[in-house]
Amino acid sequence: MIGTSDLPTLALIDERQLADSSRFWRRVSRWKGWPATAKWLGFFAIAMIYVPLVWLAVMSISQSPLSGIPYPLTTANYAALAADSRWIPPLQVSLVMSTLVAIVCMVIATMVGRSITRMRRPGGVLLLTLLPLFVPGLTMGAALFIFLRTMLGLKMGYWSIFVAQLVWALPFALLLVLVIASRFDLRLLEAAEDLGATPWRRFWDIEMPILRPGVFGAGVFGFLLSFNELLRSLFLRGVETTMPIYNWAMAASQQSQVPIIFSLATIILVVTLPVMGVFFWFLFVKLDRS
Repeated sequence: MIGTSDLPTLALIDERQLADSSRFWRRVSRWKGWPATAKWLGFFAIAMIYVPLVWLAVMSISQSPLSGIPYPLTTANYAALAADSRWIPPLQVSLVMSTLVAIVCMVIATMVGRSITRMRRPGGVLLLTLLPLFVPGLTMGAALFIFLRTMLGLKMGYWSIFVAQLVWALPFALLLVLVIASRFDLRLLEAAEDLGATPWRRFWDIEMPILRPGVFGAGVFGFLLSFNELLRSLFLRGVETTMPIYNWAMAASQQSQVPIIFSLATIILVVTLPVMGVFFWFLFVKLDRS
């Protein structure tokens, strides 16, 4: 047993250990190498994003892309892609579907985001709205198929693909609008109301200029998420095909189509990345300056 005379000694030892631990963590936090470490970790993360995309483009002009060897270079894959028109209808469907999802996401996210910021207790509504983010795609797709096809007896088609993609994209769009709407000062609307402004004028002249980055960002994310969605669409497509479903089917059933898919994916990247870059520059830089 520990005597009462040993208690001060134990307390002193504990205080020394705490002091040593505190000094250690202070030295760690003050280490001068943290900025350089963070910079190189950032470079590594950026490289992990863009190096595979560049390598995909290189493999699209390789004679044997599945081997991972870029040489010899050839444009035969692009010639085969131009000669094969089967990918055009799925691409058109994806473009139209993604545009519709983007527009609906912008409208619904703006309406719901504005309403949530005006609630006294928005937690429950926000949780229900964002819950699809945490449901696996296969699970959500199977659940929607069982509900729409088995329980309601509805025929799957473009409309069911639209529903699946909207369920996936809408929570992301809502988050973007909420980030902006949560910082909006409602007293501006009260002042405009006192001056006789109609509800529409208050929204369009006061709220919309502030919410604009979030609204257009919601549309961009809705378009991109819809254009690349596969897991939920597989369950709800019926006999219809979108671009991701076409690529998946071709890669899974015909190994000879993989080089063509590389070429098609490269073309999509070359078109979309500069367009998105210009769009975000105009949205967040040009409009802010003006």
